[in-house]
Amino acid sequence: MPVPRIVLASASPRRRELLELIGIRYTAVPADIDESIIGAEKGAALAERLAREKAAVVAQRYPDAFIIAADTVVDLNGSLMAKPGTEAEAFEMLRALSGKTHIVFTGIACAFNGKIISAIDEVSVTFRNLSDAELHAYIATGEPMDKAGAYGIQGYGATIVQRIDGDYFAVMGLSLVRLVNIMKQLGVEYRFQDGAQTV
Repeated sequence: MPVPRIVLASASPRRRELLELIGIRYTAVPADIDESIIGAEKGAALAERLAREKAAVVAQRYPDAFIIAADTVVDLNGSLMAKPGTEAEAFEMLRALSGKTHIVFTGIACAFNGKIISAIDEVSVTFRNLSDAELHAYIATGEPMDKAGAYGIQGYGATIVQRIDGDYFAVMGLSLVRLVNIMKQLGVEYRFQDGAQTV
């Protein structure tokens, strides 16, 4: 069976890296959607809704392709953290997370042949205690500025995360085991070395 065109509905370098890690060939097409919180929306609901909206928007442009979309939200005791707009915002986020445990919700949604299947991963992440000097030094690397919660677990941020309970790749931005399971549900088989093909 032919391999469907795979489109990643994201501009995230981390999600691109993860697909490349498992040999999936894709085209990246960022989804331009409003990511505002609706009402009293909680972290899990927000992450899954945004992933579904991203998948739906890009599927309209590429109706024959297999669409992969995701969204990550950081939740500290019910307070949701998106990407920081400034270094000052990044500092406040990181200082709030220092020495505490928070939840990372990563929603995934895949669209194919007119269907969308979505799911959510919930991962507990604990930071070590960080001094203000360490926070400023981390922010100076530039890494926090395009990430929910102002950190990346796969980069310099690996030195500030003390513990993780759950799917590491979900914290990075895309659960690969979840992706493979959803692909199968939508009739696309992941194959080692060959990427994916319809079944």
